[in-house]
Amino acid sequence: MREKVQVATKFGVRLKDDALDIRGDPDYVKFACEASLKRLDTECIDLYYVHRIDTQVPIEITMGELKKLVEEGKIKHVGLSEASASTIRRAHVVHPLTAVETEWSLWSRDLEQEIVPTCREFRIGIVPYNPLGRGFLVAGPSFIQNLSQSDFRKVVALPTN
Repeated sequence: MREKVQVATKFGVRLKDDALDIRGDPDYVKFACEASLKRLDTECIDLYYVHRIDTQVPIEITMGELKKLVEEGKIKHVGLSEASASTIRRAHVVHPLTAVETEWSLWSRDLEQEIVPTCREFRIGIVPYNPLGRGFLVAGPSFIQNLSQSDFRKVVALPTN
C-alpha cells in the first residue's frame, strides 16, 4: 500500500508551557524526523515541511540538516510553510524546495506579489491552505459569531469588513 500513497508531514512547531515553540535547529530537525518516521511507521517521508521558520536559526542551517536527511534517504522532498520570498530563495540555494504551503484565498492574496513569482522562478509548487477564508467565505459574516470560544479561528486575524 505504501507505494500507492505520498506521505507529507511537518515539523518545527510544538506546544511548550502553553506557548508555541518553533524549532529549526539541526538536532531538533533530526529528532523530529526520526519521531515522524516512527509514528508513521515508514522508512521515508515523501514531503517534509518546515512548519514555521525558526527566526533564531538561519534557514541555511535548517536546510543543511534537511539536505542530510534527503541524502540518508529519510525524506525525498523538502517544503516550507509560511515563508517569505527571501527565505524561499535562501533555502532553495542549500537544497531545492518542492513545495511552499501558505494561506491563499480571496482575502489573503498578498503572496501574489513576491511568493508566487519566486515559486514560479524556481518551479516550486504552492500548496494553499484556507482557500475558503477559514470557512468565512462559505458561511458569511455570521460565521465567526457562531464559532465556539475554543475555536482557534476566533483568535487568528480575520478581516473586519
